[in-house]
Amino acid sequence: MKAWPIVPLRSVLRSYIDAVPSIQLDTVNLAGVYGFGRGLFQRGPISPLDTTYKSFHRLNSGDFVISSPKAWEGAVARIPEEFDGWFLSPVFPTFRANSEALDTRFLDWYCKRDAVWRQLQGKAKGMGARRESVSPDQFLSLEIPLPPLAEQQTIVTRLDALAEKTRQVEAHLDAVERDAEHLLALRFRDAIADAPLRPMAEVAPLVRREQSIDLEGSYPELGIRSFGKGTFHKPPLSGSEVGTKRLYRIEPGDLLFSNVFAWEGAIAIAQPEDAGRFGSHRFITCNANPELTTAEFLRYYFLTDEGLLKIGDASPGGAGRNRTLGLEKLMAIEVPMPSLAVQHTFDHLQAEITALKAKHAAIRQANAALIPATLEQVFVASQ
Repeated sequence: MKAWPIVPLRSVLRSYIDAVPSIQLDTVNLAGVYGFGRGLFQRGPISPLDTTYKSFHRLNSGDFVISSPKAWEGAVARIPEEFDGWFLSPVFPTFRANSEALDTRFLDWYCKRDAVWRQLQGKAKGMGARRESVSPDQFLSLEIPLPPLAEQQTIVTRLDALAEKTRQVEAHLDAVERDAEHLLALRFRDAIADAPLRPMAEVAPLVRREQSIDLEGSYPELGIRSFGKGTFHKPPLSGSEVGTKRLYRIEPGDLLFSNVFAWEGAIAIAQPEDAGRFGSHRFITCNANPELTTAEFLRYYFLTDEGLLKIGDASPGGAGRNRTLGLEKLMAIEVPMPSLAVQHTFDHLQAEITALKAKHAAIRQANAALIPATLEQVFVASQ
C-alpha cells in the first residue's frame, strides 16, 4: 500500500460554531456525544430557562463535533443527518471540513481508534484544573494520514459495509437467543402447569457452614450479581480483616440468595470454580433435596416474574439495602414441584441454551474485535 501523506488536521478542517442565543429558543432538542467512538445520542427536549447557557451550538449534518471534557476518551463524532438541527452545549465545539480534501466520514472512522484518543489525552495534559479538556486548537493540531478524496470514500464504503455485517451478526445472535428464551419460558410454563406447591423448607432447606477464622488465614469471598447474572469473585480477606464478621463456606451446587438484593434477581448457583470461597451473613445458602428438585430448576423459577414477586413479598422494607430477604419468609415460600423427571428434562434444555449462549459470546467477542483490528490495518499500515 502506498503511504498516505501526513497532514495537520487544521489544514483540512476548521472551527465552525453555529451558536444560537438561548433567548431565541423556546425548546432545545439536546444531544450528547458518547465516549469510545460510539457517536451521538439523543437526550431529549429541554427548556433553555433550565440552564445557565447563554447560547447553544446548533448541529449541522456532515460537520464534526468533540466533547472538550471527554474527547480524550473518544467523545468525538461526525454529525449524522438525523441530528441535523439538534443542539449541544458550548463545551461541544463543532468543525467543518474542506469538502474537496476531507470526507468527515473518513475522519469519523479514523477517530474511532484508541490510539487517537491517547494522542488527545496527551495533548490535554498540563492545563491545570481543566487538564483533561481538549481545546479546538488541540484537536486541530492532530496529524492524520490523508489519502485522496476518492480513496477516502472507497475506504468509508468498505468500512460501512463491514460495520453493517457485524451489526447483522449481532442482530441474528440476539434473535436466536430471544427465541431460545421464549422456548424455555413456554417449556417451563408447561412443566409447572398443575404442579403441586411445596415450601422451600422442604425442597431446599437452609445450610450454614460457618468457618472458624484464623488471623493468619486468607478467605476469598464470593459475590452474587443482580438480574440473574451469576456469581463473581471478590479479593480474599485476611483473618484480621474478617474480624468478628461471620463467614460461611460455599460449595458448588448451592442455591444462593443475596439477602439484600434477591428482590432484584441476585440469585445464583455456586459453580465449580467457586469452590473454596466464602459468603458473609448476607448470603443465604440453600441445598436442593436431590430426591425432590434441582437447584437449576429452582433458580429459574425464582427469576421468573412470579418467583421474583414472591421474593419481593418476602423482602419487606424500602428500596435498596432496606429490603432484606428474611430466612423464615424464604423457607415459607411455596414453589411448584413437578416430577423430578420433568425437572431434569427442563434442566437439560436450560443447559443446551446456556451452551448456545457461550458459543454466541465467543462469536460476539470476535465480532466486536473485527472493526478495531480492521481500522488498525487500514490506518497504521498506510503510514
